[in-house]
Amino acid sequence: MKIDGDEPGSKREIDALTAAFFRAVSFEEGAQPTYTDLYDLFIESGHIIKNSGPAPEVFTVRQFVEARQKSADSGEILRFKEAEIAEVTEIFGNVAHRLSIYEKHGVSGEAEIDGRGIISIQFISTPAGWKISAMAWDDERPGLTLPERYR
Repeated sequence: MKIDGDEPGSKREIDALTAAFFRAVSFEEGAQPTYTDLYDLFIESGHIIKNSGPAPEVFTVRQFVEARQKSADSGEILRFKEAEIAEVTEIFGNVAHRLSIYEKHGVSGEAEIDGRGIISIQFISTPAGWKISAMAWDDERPGLTLPERYR
């Protein structure tokens, strides 16, 4: 995602990429999610890693999009909203890292989704602008809560 007038290494560009990610994975009941927007946000060989269970679940962007789309199309996920509530971003030349603290809410089947966690996002500068190269997240759960400095 390139923003006209921004210099490479711009935090504004990384903020915009992160916001676009959260928009792509969020949708209201009855609306269609825009998961395919993720293809434009990540490098082609990017990875998305859910690490909130007993073992990491590692996805290519395509695998992640297809699995989420299938869940939305089947009605398994009725609505989902994930939003960044705080962040710490570090940029050095052509690489950047962001700890994105998020809240999520939604409905999956009969169960309410309600939680918080941290996503570690890695970015690289490309000729087309900044792209996400990888992300990994973990959710709060009994025995694991957000550090006080992120609340």
